[in-house]
Amino acid sequence: MSLNASAVTPRVRIQTADFDLGQEVASLRADDGGVGAVVSFLGTVRDRHGAQAGEVSAMELEHYPGMTEKAIEAMIGAAHTRFDIRAARVIHRVGPLRPCDQIVLVMVSSAHRGEAFQACEFLMDYLKTQAPFWKKETTAEGARWVDARVADDQALARWGIASANAGPAAEGSR
Repeated sequence: MSLNASAVTPRVRIQTADFDLGQEVASLRADDGGVGAVVSFLGTVRDRHGAQAGEVSAMELEHYPGMTEKAIEAMIGAAHTRFDIRAARVIHRVGPLRPCDQIVLVMVSSAHRGEAFQACEFLMDYLKTQAPFWKKETTAEGARWVDARVADDQALARWGIASANAGPAAEGSR
């Protein structure tokens, strides 16, 4: 890999500020002539927990500074081991957010699209279950912490990684 912007830009950023998707993608692939594909996942805050639109009026994310970045760095390291990728980056927002706000960006570059798609999906599955974030949603009934979902544990399991974050109480949470 050539020395490029992704080599000097942190692979993991946890921040309260919003980010610009176009700038982030350009930074990831800057001056790397070996990049043939960039795949990204952009997650946004939904206005619902279940099916009812407008149910969620706000969301707040908390994390452990230092620990969260270290965990996500390890995830990116695992992606580099599993897939033939050139670079990866994760940006995750914390603090108070509103519906439609950007919350997470996962980007992967590689020579070919297949590896980039797989690595991006792997990182997102890993992020949903293994990164130390806590999410609280505000609804008309008040605020509630959001439990882990069984479906997220199942998505991670297809990569051969076991997770037991979601217990029986989470079975019907989404």
